[in-house]
Amino acid sequence: MNINDAIIKRIEEICNEKNINICGAALNGGKSPSAIYDLIKGRTKCSKVSTIKAFCQGAGITLSQFFDKDYFNDFED
Repeated sequence: MNINDAIIKRIEEICNEKNINICGAALNGGKSPSAIYDLIKGRTKCSKVSTIKAFCQGAGITLSQFFDKDYFNDFED
């Protein structure tokens, strides 16, 4: 798993856990959903921390909570 795969996996986990959708979380965090969808669809290879932070704000979690998964320590470049 690479870092983008780990980020995508975590976004999907959070959406499932909180019963929210990516679009709503992004908009609630003040970001266009297209930034996250571009990452998920492979159009963006390197996500910005500001995009992840906006998603987190919209989902009601912190960046620490987002990255608090072991698989973020085990990815390949």
